[in-house]
Amino acid sequence: MHRRHALALGGLLPFAAAAQSAEWPSQPVRMVVPFAAGGPTDVPARVVTEEMSRALPQRVIVENRTGSGIVIGTDVVAKAAKDGQTLLYTTIGHAVVRALFDRVPFDPVRDFAPVALVGQIPMVMMVHNSFPARTLPEVIAYLRANPGRVDYASSGNGGALHLATELFLSQAGNLQANHVAFRGSAQAMPDVLAGRVPLMVDVAASALPFIQRGEMRAIAIATRERSAIAPNIPTFIEQGLAGFEAYTWHMVMAPAGTPPATLRAVNAAVNRALAVENVRTRLTELAMQVVGDSTPESAAAFLNAEIAKWEPIIRQKGIKAD
Repeated sequence: MHRRHALALGGLLPFAAAAQSAEWPSQPVRMVVPFAAGGPTDVPARVVTEEMSRALPQRVIVENRTGSGIVIGTDVVAKAAKDGQTLLYTTIGHAVVRALFDRVPFDPVRDFAPVALVGQIPMVMMVHNSFPARTLPEVIAYLRANPGRVDYASSGNGGALHLATELFLSQAGNLQANHVAFRGSAQAMPDVLAGRVPLMVDVAASALPFIQRGEMRAIAIATRERSAIAPNIPTFIEQGLAGFEAYTWHMVMAPAGTPPATLRAVNAAVNRALAVENVRTRLTELAMQVVGDSTPESAAAFLNAEIAKWEPIIRQKGIKAD
């Protein structure tokens, strides 16, 4: 009798788990964004969560938790209940936080369950119009002929723009250039536009307006093939830098240990939102290449590949966050 009773209960467990996941979301969902409101991560997060709220029985509410880079907001999610009610909307910073900081209160892989890759925003190299090089091979030749005499701008130590430029310098033959760190891309632009810091790798959303107005000259875009958002800009790859791609990206994550059925439910909600034409249009206007068919498994594989890509360059160059 006891054995039959145990078997009966065992047979009910999958149905109980399915019923539990079917209840998601049982209350308003917190989408923690570890960046300031109104910024380049917060805006796409709100585009996605607003559409999710329309389709779900509960609202998805963005909660901005900033501090120590992404550490404070990310730690909130790492320690949240494993029920899908608290999620993380994060970026490339998640892949590099372990290498940039001496200590963080979470492990970016062990403590999280990737849910869905939202999209990727490519990087663009641009130079001041007075810069003598007009193509990527010319930039490389100029830097090689003038080691340590060219300044390049970034949005800060350890940020995506800094890392992408250092990756380029490394892959192009360990070229030497001087890093000038600003507190944000917008803060760098006055010096870049004036030619005081003549070279910058920036995300396409920020770079393209200056290029389109003729205020800066585009050198290369860091996509595998030419991008629909900037079809006239040649890629690093087609100009001879094999395999060079660099993006910032957006991903939804949950705390590790969240039931697989709940992860699938959240994944479906994100992908449904990304399938809405208005959402895709708004994200494309922000220079994002929307994914839309990501799975928890493919998102996890993508995260692991990004960590494997960026951590070595951080350690090689001795880069630390501000």
